Amino acid sequence: MMNNKIAVLFFANLREIAGTKKIELEIDPNTNVADLKNKIIKLYPALEQHMETILVSVNKEYGFDEETIPEGAEVAFFPPVSGGNDQQGELPTFLLIQEGIIDLDQLVNQITTPRTGAACVFTGMVRAITEQQVPRKTQYLEYQAYQDMAETQLQKVVEEIRSRWPAVEGIAIVQRLGHLEAGTPTVAIACSAGHRNSGVFEAARYGIDRLKQIVPIWKKEVGPDGEEWIEGDYIPKRDE
Repeated sequence: MMNNKIAVLFFANLREIAGTKKIELEIDPNTNVADLKNKIIKLYPALEQHMETILVSVNKEYGFDEETIPEGAEVAFFPPVSGGNDQQGELPTFLLIQEGIIDLDQLVNQITTPRTGAACVFTGMVRAITEQQVPRKTQYLEYQAYQDMAETQLQKVVEEIRSRWPAVEGIAIVQRLGHLEAGTPTVAIACSAGHRNSGVFEAARYGIDRLKQIVPIWKKEVGPDGEEWIEGDYIPKRDE
């Protein structure tokens, strides 16, 4: 019986621990996600302590332990998420993952139609000081994404918003990657509709919350006391 060939990708802190972005593996045709996890642990023992919280995707969809891995699959290992332009009929949708500056005027313009009477925009920024028991200073963040899968998951966020708030017409989400200094906008989500009482506020809030749950984007926090990859604690469910 011939083995299947697959590609395995590592992201965020797992990439640093493994010391590589990508490896090619041969696996038994009946290998499932749980089996592959064990194989990866043998190759990179330092990953074992992270395996309980590691998330896996198979061909850009979240994978689960019992799922058999197909021939030629692209499998990604990554920690829980830290926090193009498409048209759905006449409803404008603008999704973008980029390294450049977020243009809020462009964002709102992309989701403005003759029917638009209200738009709600949420912008996340790099905090210089995080207030905890001991305040922590941040000099900059490094954002990284599994871009192909992130684009797919952003589309899911859009679909969820539209199913919950049918009156929302335009939806735009832009996420920045790379080196971002304190005070810099990192993400923007905008929702438009005919009126402010149509759910645009709630929809924008839902959008950022879901982005931080299911879209594979991570950030490394760098400050005077060192650096750390920030992980979330949400474990996606099947079909997310």
